[in-house]
Amino acid sequence: MTAVAWVAVVIVAVLVILAVGYLVSARNRRRHLQDRFGPEYERAVRDSDSRKEAEQELLAREERHAKLDIRPLDPQTREQYARKWTEVQERFVDAPGFAVTEADALVTAVMAERGYPTDEFEQRLSDLSVAHAATLDHYRNAHDISSRAARQEATTEELRQAMVHYRALFQELLGDGADVPANDHAAGAAYATGGYDGASMNDHHADVRKAER
Repeated sequence: MTAVAWVAVVIVAVLVILAVGYLVSARNRRRHLQDRFGPEYERAVRDSDSRKEAEQELLAREERHAKLDIRPLDPQTREQYARKWTEVQERFVDAPGFAVTEADALVTAVMAERGYPTDEFEQRLSDLSVAHAATLDHYRNAHDISSRAARQEATTEELRQAMVHYRALFQELLGDGADVPANDHAAGAAYATGGYDGASMNDHHADVRKAER
């Protein structure tokens, strides 16, 4: 085999290695983004012109998130916010629209306390998606209902659903943190929800009415 032929073989081999390396890297990157963003990955793909563009957007979110000073809440602050949530949830009985507005403000306050920028809603979604993708649709739905409630276009049942949606993100923000033990996560979640799930919220309202009589 001539020297030219050997050079050609080497060049082809190098190109094959580079191509395989690129494919493996792309596959690993995609798997990482799918694992981290969950349903947000598919949403980004649907909203972008291409999968590559969507993945670049998600990587940019990761880079921005890494530069934020995200911090866990100290136990005392977590307890204070948890009690505020219980108060808001109880006010839902007599003033559901006002309670939903308060719930939105409380979630925003916790975000700010944790170190998230809170100026623009879309930016909030982008920043939250990196660590809280699983509950992001709850936040979207709650915000949508809250906006319609401000125009008096939401039903009482929709307002109840908004409270459930807000609570899903609230309890994550309240209990999340690398230095928070697993059992504290559970305690924080229980404190945030007041021990109520969506199905039992109406029972809670009935109990509150009885207590007020």
